[in-house]
Amino acid sequence: MTKVKIITDSTARLTPEEVAQYDISVVPLTVMIDGTVYHDGVSITPSEFIEKMAASKSLPTTSQPSLGAFTEVYETVPEDVEVLSLHLTHHLSGTVQAAEQAARLVPHDIVVRDSNYIDRALAAQVLVAGRMAQAGATRDEILAELQRVEDNTELYLTVTTLKNLVAGGRLSKASGLIGTLLDIKLGAHVPLGKITMEVKGRGKKTIKGYQDLIFERMHAEPNGIAVIGISHADAAEEAEQLAARARDEFPEAIVDIAETTPIESTHAGPGAMGISYLKNYA
Repeated sequence: MTKVKIITDSTARLTPEEVAQYDISVVPLTVMIDGTVYHDGVSITPSEFIEKMAASKSLPTTSQPSLGAFTEVYETVPEDVEVLSLHLTHHLSGTVQAAEQAARLVPHDIVVRDSNYIDRALAAQVLVAGRMAQAGATRDEILAELQRVEDNTELYLTVTTLKNLVAGGRLSKASGLIGTLLDIKLGAHVPLGKITMEVKGRGKKTIKGYQDLIFERMHAEPNGIAVIGISHADAAEEAEQLAARARDEFPEAIVDIAETTPIESTHAGPGAMGISYLKNYA
């Protein structure tokens, strides 16, 4: 039986235990802070990044993995093993395109899949793929199941400061200045990797109201919720409170919580939070 090797990128926010359990290879994105380049999850941790970003002279910049980074990982896979390479949405990064280019440079059987998500919404696909590969499923079987996972995933984002969005060019300076002066907070739905602003308002009540809306949507799911992922950028206390609420209201769901990666913190800014969930599906 042909084996399947699962490869992903560092924005999946996998734990070391998950990586080891399913023998997943992770290709890191990079972030540059004041001229120094760090590899996400390799030479810098999320907490270290938050500290360095706060002290940096300008907003850090992020980059997709190089073709060499991908080919180096692909070439370690035995030729009789099929590769399934799962990556963050093309709407937020050129990582999946780099993976596709690298796949054409090595003599291996590689399929690259755009997950259409990021963070724990991407991790949901990676972990399903890892479990299925470990159980002996074929790559085609895994791909079919990943489509079902994608179809049953939701991702939301809350932003408490517009500074990073403005500095990163994702929001005009005029809008950012107005937002900063008015203490504007944002809530966005991210269906299939496309950021869609749903609410904006002043103060923490905006974030709380949007979180209430997300929970209402989860409660409205007819088959319930299987997994809830909560990722934060230097907002541990708020994230823990939200995780406690999730465990209370959805006791059957797996609730995962951790600080997000430097890549996501760069663009969303301190205080940002990602909430993703995988629905139960037949």
